Amino acid sequence: MESKSFTTGNRDNPNTDLHGSKNMMASHFLRALFRIQQTSTSSSSFAGRSRRIRRAAYASMAYSAGARRAWSRALLRKLRSRARLRFPRRLSRTARPQRRDMDQAQVLRKLVPGGPSMDYCKLLEETADYIRCLTTQVRLMQTVMDSISSYAHHPMIP
Repeated sequence: MESKSFTTGNRDNPNTDLHGSKNMMASHFLRALFRIQQTSTSSSSFAGRSRRIRRAAYASMAYSAGARRAWSRALLRKLRSRARLRFPRRLSRTARPQRRDMDQAQVLRKLVPGGPSMDYCKLLEETADYIRCLTTQVRLMQTVMDSISSYAHHPMIP
């Protein structure tokens, strides 16, 4: 009898290989962290480095989800377009429209990358996959932080 630990064998479902996508996300994220560390100077601001790490985390999550997911394509498009901008536009709090009567689907459409162009069923499907990837991303980052902190507190490290 075949074990069903991480794969279901369904080729139509892009969410079948959870273990492989987690490894791919870790690989992309660690490579990006290494590049950030190599290119950062001591004069780099904390905010700038934090922004680069956040972008790397989102990009690695989107790359690992693959092109079959609308949210991952939308997120990569957004990251690429922001990389081209030299001065990102930010709206002040007063300039943002305040719409308190927004229904739940509209709120969800704003949270999920690519959500505004999705019908309701597709939005729910993409949201479930996006949440799964965000959860994996959080676990990955916790593992990285645990590894770094245990390495830093190792008695053999000066």
